[in-house]
Amino acid sequence: MRFPSKELVEHIKAAYPAGTRVELVAMNDVQAPPIGTRGTVIGVDDIGSIMVHWDNGSGLSVAYGEDRCKVVADDE
Repeated sequence: MRFPSKELVEHIKAAYPAGTRVELVAMNDVQAPPIGTRGTVIGVDDIGSIMVHWDNGSGLSVAYGEDRCKVVADDE
């Protein structure tokens, strides 16, 4: 696994600040929440993983370069 540069991690942090609502698009993990699950970003770690508190109670992070989520509005 390649780690993102410090600059890219800072870009991810700016794009996904704490409190941002997201929807899971893809996650390569047997314990992943279902695609389409929504959650709230609680932060981004030093390797660019987006830490999310999923609405279904899961706490799996969105791993940079492996998984995908998209920003959604609260009222969507």
